[in-house]
Amino acid sequence: MSDTNWYVLKSISGQENKVKTYIENEMKHYGLEAFVTQVVIPMEKVIQLRNGKKVPKEKPYYPGYLMVEANLAGEVPHIIKNIPGVISFLSLTKGGDPVPMRKSEVNRMLGRMDELSEFAVEANIPFIVGENIKVIDGPFNGFNGTIEKLFEDKKKIEVSVMIFGRKTPMELSYMQVEKV
Repeated sequence: MSDTNWYVLKSISGQENKVKTYIENEMKHYGLEAFVTQVVIPMEKVIQLRNGKKVPKEKPYYPGYLMVEANLAGEVPHIIKNIPGVISFLSLTKGGDPVPMRKSEVNRMLGRMDELSEFAVEANIPFIVGENIKVIDGPFNGFNGTIEKLFEDKKKIEVSVMIFGRKTPMELSYMQVEKV
């Protein structure tokens, strides 16, 4: 079908895969597979520390966004908008018509995906002071804390963690924490 365009679909962050599966299943259910030719979640590979080991992990490059190649005819946009986890299509005005992506944007996005999947980047995590984090590696694994200071040159942060009812400051690397 030549009438397809790429659209950007906003979803609840963290539910991208669920939304992708739902869209594919719904289109099959209604016999509309020809109208939605691809649903893509641009992913990037990042390195995380788990139990002292570096583990490559894929995460959405644009959290909360999916790219849908579709012909938005008839009921198709309505069905997609009613899928759990879908917020809206990207449009120029709130609730307006979905705006197709330009060819150059699509090529850049798809090219970027190939690029991202080829080499894993060390996770450069832009944390902010005051942000809540969870320790995912080391002796304090599982503890939650608040970022007090950033040491960007060393890729470390100072976190205060509640231990036995007391705030205890500790220095951790970016790899040892994740945002809550």
